[in-house]
Amino acid sequence: MRALARLRDRLRAAARTGARAARVVAGAPDYERYLAHMRRHHPHAAPLTRAAFARDRERARYDRPGARCC
Repeated sequence: MRALARLRDRLRAAARTGARAARVVAGAPDYERYLAHMRRHHPHAAPLTRAAFARDRERARYDRPGARCC
């Protein structure tokens, strides 16, 4: 029974890791990770809202002249 619970926990962790990797590959920003970073490294700064964070990440991805082939 205990081995089954450990296996279930490992499968859940693997699924979370896979989902995070898929979001990174697709270019989807990870707001929760951003919030954790802000709490850890910049505790006195106000974090961006989810919408502002998404706009910022989109700008960072697409507003690079010469970075695309076409």
